[in-house]
Amino acid sequence: MRWIDYWNSDSPIYVSERHKTLHYQGIARDTAALLAELGAGATARVLDYGCGEALSAERVARSIGELVLCDGAPAVRDRLAARFSGAARIAVRSPAEVAAEPPGRYDVILVNSMIQYLTRVELDGLLAQWLRGLAPGGTLALADVIPPDVSAATDALALMRFGGQGGFLAAAVAGLVRTTFSDYRKLRGTLGLSRYSEAEMTAALEAGGFEARRRRPNLGHNQARMTFLARPTDAPHG
Repeated sequence: MRWIDYWNSDSPIYVSERHKTLHYQGIARDTAALLAELGAGATARVLDYGCGEALSAERVARSIGELVLCDGAPAVRDRLAARFSGAARIAVRSPAEVAAEPPGRYDVILVNSMIQYLTRVELDGLLAQWLRGLAPGGTLALADVIPPDVSAATDALALMRFGGQGGFLAAAVAGLVRTTFSDYRKLRGTLGLSRYSEAEMTAALEAGGFEARRRRPNLGHNQARMTFLARPTDAPHG
């Protein structure tokens, strides 16, 4: 099994429906705040690459011109297409469709909690694609990047805190037990997760043609992970 096969299945990564709902509400809230920080207004075109279920995407789309949701799992795209079929500002695309788009299409490209599932070769290839896809002055945001010193135990503690705050602590405990025997744990052990220090991620972005900096806070509840903002090196400075 590959990571894409896992995400194309009925994956039990969320410990309960409440966990899933609160997770996506939090990501949408933080994404909307980030877009406002970047000055992405009513005409901005935003690509959410590796978007997952994007349950609260309408909150993000509310203040921009267009939100394109892209995910590599066909089953996820089918659910997205059904969920947002009546949303005028939201479109669903496959990675191949996004790769075939004309250059300079997006003002912001967001990649949240996906880098850990890519090899360095895959990351470098996508950085080239994202660089091509950005409009002049556009921004690439890489979120939820895992540092080398963040373990599964650290992630588990972050989930427990989130569960305590969100009212699903018991489900979080039960979910962590299930995860021990799940395909996710097996894949994490066999395929591993890609991890980058702040310096390593900045260097990878600079090698890909970007100027980069870490942005605090990280998107989502796990503040042990990192967010980076990157602009093409030849972008105009304001």
